[in-house]
Amino acid sequence: MSHYTAPIRDMQFVMRELAGLDEVAKLPGCEEVSPDLVDAILDEANKFASEVLAPLNRTGDQEGAKWDNGKVTTAPGWKDAYTQFAEAGWTAVACEPEFGGQGLPKLVATAVMEMWKSANMAFSLCPMLTNGAIEAITLSGTDEQKAAYLPKMVSGEWTGTMNLTEPQAGSDLAAVRTRAEPQGDGTYRIFGQKIFITYGEHDMTDNIVHLVLARLPDAPEGVKGISLFVVPKFLLNADGTPGARNDVHCVSIEHKLGIHASPTCVLAFGDHGGAIGTLVGEENRGLEYMFIMMNEARFAVGMEGVALAERAYQHALAYAKDRIQGTEMGVRGGPKVSIIRHPDVRRMLMSMKLQTEAMRALAYVVAAANDAAHRSADAAVRAENQAFVDLMIPVVKGWSTENSIDVASTGVQVHGGMGFIEETGAAQHLRDARITTIYEGTTAIQANDLIGRKIAREGGVTVKALAAEMRGLLAQLAEQQGDAFVAIGKSLESGIAALESAVEYIVATYGKDIKAASVGSVPFLKLLGIVSGGWLMARAALVSARRLAEGSDDDFYKAKLVTARFYADHVLSQASGLSYAVVNGAAGALELDEAQF
Repeated sequence: MSHYTAPIRDMQFVMRELAGLDEVAKLPGCEEVSPDLVDAILDEANKFASEVLAPLNRTGDQEGAKWDNGKVTTAPGWKDAYTQFAEAGWTAVACEPEFGGQGLPKLVATAVMEMWKSANMAFSLCPMLTNGAIEAITLSGTDEQKAAYLPKMVSGEWTGTMNLTEPQAGSDLAAVRTRAEPQGDGTYRIFGQKIFITYGEHDMTDNIVHLVLARLPDAPEGVKGISLFVVPKFLLNADGTPGARNDVHCVSIEHKLGIHASPTCVLAFGDHGGAIGTLVGEENRGLEYMFIMMNEARFAVGMEGVALAERAYQHALAYAKDRIQGTEMGVRGGPKVSIIRHPDVRRMLMSMKLQTEAMRALAYVVAAANDAAHRSADAAVRAENQAFVDLMIPVVKGWSTENSIDVASTGVQVHGGMGFIEETGAAQHLRDARITTIYEGTTAIQANDLIGRKIAREGGVTVKALAAEMRGLLAQLAEQQGDAFVAIGKSLESGIAALESAVEYIVATYGKDIKAASVGSVPFLKLLGIVSGGWLMARAALVSARRLAEGSDDDFYKAKLVTARFYADHVLSQASGLSYAVVNGAAGALELDEAQF
């Protein structure tokens, strides 16, 4: 069985040295976020993740959730773990104090979130969706909705869902058919079916608050005619407690490749007269409000990529140290050794380790920028950081999740034949990771959003500013001694140039040939992720060199120099090929007639 221990040292390093925890602590509302407080939070979260959630991961995968006549029973231990989770206050970490939340910055909440997802991804999906629903109601709900639902959701007594997808309306939400009929008393009756609803039904709480996209009778066609409604599983009594059962029922749960313990539900609304709901915000602005949830969820899914990569790496590392197989290369007649002594296994483990560290660094830096975008007293600072967050959320989501599949697959390879056997547990990480590039918007959807709305629409202003900031690091790298910094600087400079070339192509091409530009959207997303990761790994190397020069003899800093060099040689070196595909790849992709496939 795979054990999990949070990589607290690396989390602390990234938060303090790369994401700027000290600066976050100066933001309004964050003044009490001291390093000691953050360390205490990370330590307690690690205990809960490793002692309560991680032991349930394997049994949850084997047992799964069960559906019987409309009721869903979660895996053994799930309900008790969730009760402990809520009672310990973990559901309230980043929520507004007005509704019982702790109001901690997103940077701190992100590190805690990573632990839940590494320890037990299927469990973590329930609070993840609840947090998205809380955010949407907080920003767009009425005072009555906030008072009725937020205290219970923040405390974890109730959970939340997001209901977008229908059998005929997957990524194309313009095809949503669920309808809402006004009742004249401020309520609506909802009719329709929603699929792929994570934790749409379960036995862990006494109410579930569904946020549902639906159309009013006079709504315009397409996405401009979608409204958002709060539809609780149980209607509320006058005193706010759950009352009569609402007309929303789980008619089945999906049988999936992974995340078996997370019930993925088909929900039927209105089979017995109509589910009662209330409108969130204004009519026909539902998609706008739902995107509040989706942005929150997309970042969180990106963290699933980071977390699963970390768990797969820990699993593979433990196996490689324990598995004795073969003699050491170049040592004739030597003793049998653990496979971590073999060069290619070391290469695989290094690849898993450094990609995870680069993804974590990028995600935490984006989280800190999100804090500045929402909390800074300076409007210009808020705008600048929000532009960076908007640019990078598709990358955190798309690049991290694509990498997690590669890292988890490499973890299976490290195990050899035993990795293909379910009992070792390595395969679960790969199965669980496979959904992350699909839900909350596929990688292509993230990439199309990135090149269209985040780059072409503004002429590449934000991404060019980021590239310029990266270039500012090259002089610092050149001042350092040693072959490692020469290699890091050379690869980073080449990577930035490759990124700039691809950006120029997208800006010049998107408006006149959108198909040609879009062929390279996913390669571009990966390119931006790789170069951004290289920039942050280089920054980490500079910090580590400074600490060592100051007299530290810490192996952690020594390892950072090695992983930055490996990243430059093995990952950042891919940038030029991806850039070439962005600029030159359209003809080969679009040339064949459909009949020729």
